[in-house]
Amino acid sequence: MALSYIGMGANLDDRADALRRAAATLDEHDSLDVKAASPVYETAPIGVTAQPMFLNAVLAAETDLDPLALLECLLAVERRFGRVRGQRWGPRLLDLDILLYGNEVFQSRGLEIPHPRLHERAFVLVPLCELTPRGRHPLFNRTFSELAESIVPTQEVRKLDGVSLLSACR
Repeated sequence: MALSYIGMGANLDDRADALRRAAATLDEHDSLDVKAASPVYETAPIGVTAQPMFLNAVLAAETDLDPLALLECLLAVERRFGRVRGQRWGPRLLDLDILLYGNEVFQSRGLEIPHPRLHERAFVLVPLCELTPRGRHPLFNRTFSELAESIVPTQEVRKLDGVSLLSACR
């Protein structure tokens, strides 16, 4: 079993409900066991900024799926929630990304682990630090907390109270 960190985001419809239901759906999968969930954060969009604010979180899940099978699982959940891939960095009902897969460095067509922009995004690093603050980026050999400290002042990230993803799991 590999411990994988999965980034979650939504900025359309009921964003919190989408994240809760997605966490529960992933936990119900035979090959995934959600172990922890970060708090939920509201964050400003990056890239295409003329869109609603996002809710973001990170799940820690043990899996016996290999990285490509895990990606297919996440894409299937996105489709189940109505995600249609259109504009890059545009609005979305649900976005699920493999951030880390153990300490592996993996690259294939359509998948790069660690996530190639992980170190640049406060909306990923801040919730990831809630789960593994002393964890180290496999390529940069810096802790996630160190990476977050270097970019958080430039990106808006606000913790939401009263939204729990773990209560949706089991």
